[in-house]
Amino acid sequence: DAAFRRDPRNRATFLSLLQQPRGIVHEFRRMNQYGILGRYLPAFRRIVGQMQHDLFHVYTVDQHILTVVRNVRRFTMVEFAHEYPLCSRLIASLERHWLLYIAAIFHDIAKGRGGDHSQLGRLEAQRFCREHGLAAEDTQLVEFLVEHHLTMSSVAQKQDLSDPEIVRRFADVVGTERRLVALYLLTVADIRGTSPKVWNAWKGKLLEDLFRATQHLLKGGKLEADQYIQSKQDEAKRLLGLYGLSDTVQDALWRHFDVPYFLRHDAQEIAWHTRLLHHRESADRPVVKARLSPAGEGLQVMIYVTDQRDLFARISGYFGSVGFSIVDAKIYTTRHGYALDTFQVMDIGSVPHPRDMIAQIESELADWLANQVPLPQPVQGRVSRRVKHFPIAPEVRIVPDEKGQYHSLSVTAGDRPGLLYAIALVLSRYGVNLHTAKIATLGERAEDVFVVSGAALANSKTVLQLETDLLQALQA
Repeated sequence: DAAFRRDPRNRATFLSLLQQPRGIVHEFRRMNQYGILGRYLPAFRRIVGQMQHDLFHVYTVDQHILTVVRNVRRFTMVEFAHEYPLCSRLIASLERHWLLYIAAIFHDIAKGRGGDHSQLGRLEAQRFCREHGLAAEDTQLVEFLVEHHLTMSSVAQKQDLSDPEIVRRFADVVGTERRLVALYLLTVADIRGTSPKVWNAWKGKLLEDLFRATQHLLKGGKLEADQYIQSKQDEAKRLLGLYGLSDTVQDALWRHFDVPYFLRHDAQEIAWHTRLLHHRESADRPVVKARLSPAGEGLQVMIYVTDQRDLFARISGYFGSVGFSIVDAKIYTTRHGYALDTFQVMDIGSVPHPRDMIAQIESELADWLANQVPLPQPVQGRVSRRVKHFPIAPEVRIVPDEKGQYHSLSVTAGDRPGLLYAIALVLSRYGVNLHTAKIATLGERAEDVFVVSGAALANSKTVLQLETDLLQALQA
């Protein structure tokens, strides 16, 4: 009852439970099973057994929360250090890491109330910290984590991390390195706690890239475009030197690249492109090369071909036909009119020999692009049972960016085979050029963000019609 909850001895006991070296998750699960946790934390009682009517949470809210606590706990245990080495190193250096358990308990505790559950949860966390006598600094950290527990995932998966301004704005939100470390750890634990299907190596790489770039800024480093590009070029030259390539060879190819290319690609990708293309800069046949992704899962595929209409539609159509899903695309046109596109594709788990699949993609996709066969109509892919039971109303939004140079196209829909191809066909009809694509799949929910340009986007009526046609394609 309320008197029990107010007793300072009981509050001290609860905090001491969070700081035990062993058995924390086990005891929390037992407390939840017997209803004790919900009696001690009335806000928690409201979400016990509460279903989450979306397509990526497979647990009830209380189960998800305790799974996130477990995931944070595993970062601290030596026997699980091999799973996420960076997380294990970071949590070992995080002062009072048990505060993460409190943030995990409260991050979704306001689900189902209406309104912003992050803001409502922050107020619940604030009340808990105040009643349990936490220091102001620790209370502020927990509040920050609960309020922003979705922020890092959203920035990493939906925004262009090659843009220094994106990283700078995120660093302004985070403010300190301690907050950054704690938010990164909670974000990884949270995503892994939604469903076994949601986490993959590519999402892990995006989060780590954002973490390291932000950490660099918070430590006093700079992300000025010129210095940023120079550091990438220097590292790319070092890597190319390992293959015996001279600066003269590099410069001959790099004269065709401008600032956006060097901003969007990391040093490894620049070196990979240069090594493969320095003797093919004016190739008369499509060059397609693939490799196991540096992210540790899936394939990275490079396409180099004279720029052509419908190119993205053709490429996405091919990957859809062979059962691959695109999770990231960097679209670039060189100064001498060649498309240099790099795709991150997933779902090679069923392929017994990746080398065979790499050879197949390199051969088939090159032929596919060289022959320029008419684009087929999109085929309605089979919709999963979960999408049928939890249908998602498609959403499309096109807005200009802050600089007015490009537009951002945001698409939300139930995921299905051929979805990206259907979008690409509509964009092609309107003559809209694609520059980057961030494809985030959360279980059965697709949340895609594209950076686009084109004359059609200058007319508000045309933009409205484009949005309408995209919605029709998503509902087809």
